[in-house]
Amino acid sequence: MGFEQLASLRDKLAQQAAAEKLLKNQKKPVDGTPAKKTAKVDPLLPIIGLLQKTFPLAFPKKPDSKVPLKIGIHNDILEQADRLEINKNDLRAAIKAWCWGNRYWECLVEDTVRVDLNGNTAGQVTKADADRARKLKDGRRTKPKS
Repeated sequence: MGFEQLASLRDKLAQQAAAEKLLKNQKKPVDGTPAKKTAKVDPLLPIIGLLQKTFPLAFPKKPDSKVPLKIGIHNDILEQADRLEINKNDLRAAIKAWCWGNRYWECLVEDTVRVDLNGNTAGQVTKADADRARKLKDGRRTKPKS
């Protein structure tokens, strides 16, 4: 990702944050009509968004595919909890949500490079890791819908 793209992403995120802050402070619309009910938003999404903003090479945004993360990367992120101003339990939950899904499991291909928070090489996906991801993904597909 080039500097221009990062600057553009930073500007977009700043605009979104300003718009969200404005909406949060505004209780009723100016025209006096009652505010519309909005769908519930997963409380982990803002945390994942912050991880994507802070560590874009480790937590890429869609449509980019996810990348295999370094084994133990949660320890590196938890060390950043105070700087990020996020509760450690919330960070753990966000990391679990990020790594517990088909998009992440699809990136776990044998011999693929794992990355640290800065996008640097930090190991490779082993055959055992790739097999486990494949089994998890296949198991999710075959579960009967209730």
